[in-house]
Amino acid sequence: MFDYEAPKEKSPTDWTGPIIVAMLAPLFFLFVYLGKAEMGFTACLILGMFMVAVRLRWKLRRYAWFWATIIFVLLLHIPFLFLVHWPQTHVPTIVYSLPLGIGDFLVISGAISLAQKVFSKTGSSDDEDA
Repeated sequence: MFDYEAPKEKSPTDWTGPIIVAMLAPLFFLFVYLGKAEMGFTACLILGMFMVAVRLRWKLRRYAWFWATIIFVLLLHIPFLFLVHWPQTHVPTIVYSLPLGIGDFLVISGAISLAQKVFSKTGSSDDEDA
């Protein structure tokens, strides 16, 4: 009548999100203290997306081209700190920043995938152990 399934082995909790927030909070509060809250928000958004992208491709950490790609794309983002100015409206910031953050994440992931195709000897798929 009732099918009993043995409990599955639990995987350890992934604390990546809270760790990223804990690492970026002091940076944001530093910018708030300096009176540049919008620049701090932009910096935290960019760095947060980088950290998520690196975490998702963490198995590639042994390759120098991976870190060179991360640094190169990060350097290309520096002008955005000075160019992006968030509007002063009553609309919550997440409404207009989330699409930009997702787009930024896709650009970063695309750059890593392109570098993996160019520099990897095997041609590569995400299923391989690096």
